[in-house]
Amino acid sequence: MPTGLALLSLWLLVQPQPAWAQAPFYTDDTGVADPGMLHVEASDELDALQSMQYPDLRQNTATLKTNVGLPHGLELDLDFPYIVIDRSYVTSSSRGIGDTNLGVKWRIREGSATSHSPALAASFYTEFPTGDSRQNLGSGLIDYWLNLIAQVPASERTRITVNLGILFAGNTSTGVVGIQTTRGHVYTGGLSVLCDVSPRLTLGGEVYGGIADTVGLDRTQLQTMLGAQYAVREGLSLYVGLIAGTYTASPRLGGVIGFAVDFPHLFYAPDRSAPQRSARAPGDTRSHLFLPSTGDFHDL
Repeated sequence: MPTGLALLSLWLLVQPQPAWAQAPFYTDDTGVADPGMLHVEASDELDALQSMQYPDLRQNTATLKTNVGLPHGLELDLDFPYIVIDRSYVTSSSRGIGDTNLGVKWRIREGSATSHSPALAASFYTEFPTGDSRQNLGSGLIDYWLNLIAQVPASERTRITVNLGILFAGNTSTGVVGIQTTRGHVYTGGLSVLCDVSPRLTLGGEVYGGIADTVGLDRTQLQTMLGAQYAVREGLSLYVGLIAGTYTASPRLGGVIGFAVDFPHLFYAPDRSAPQRSARAPGDTRSHLFLPSTGDFHDL
């Protein structure tokens, strides 16, 4: 059986699949996985915290994210982080599993390569309190968050994506990073610009933030990121990002590194008669890189 599993894993990894290109940015894009496709991302983010967070000094967040494509433009998402919080000598550090996210995304309208009409999508996430709130690994709350997404092409190689979201209950924190208010609503927003420098390399930047409508601890966040993604081959990409933030809820400085893998159509047979295109390139049959983001509300 171990030999069979190894051969199956190797077969899955060598199958040609379309690459996606929005990671490592928090701003989500409008693309969804094709029906039956499994997309897996693994990333590690190391943040130096704001001085107001003392005695918390640094946070390391390793995240595993899986997406499964469904018919009718739908996509399921499941992800959870493993968090390490380094503190000064005055108190002990923490490590363990954080809160788990379960979400669904719907591509409302595809974009077009010949038109500036925006592609539209929406996602809804529920975050379950699986992390230990006594060690600041979880919020101790069930969070409900709706995000609206629009994406327009600025040129043949460049695209602009806008997110507007509202957290109905809970907060956006992952460990000690993020807005930690416990009552009221949180409003989030993001703007990213990505450019395909070559068929393999995508560069971009974003501004992402949020604010709570109630006064409380860490109620405002604003951060920027510069990132790059490189397609090693179809279906396998590497990405890196550099983060700078202000306000207590944002990291002072940070960096993220990770990879994304697309697996074959596991649950539904693909339509061989339909033109093949990138799952993250709505309406475009060319081989641009449009990858998914890590843009869940808990990343704020």
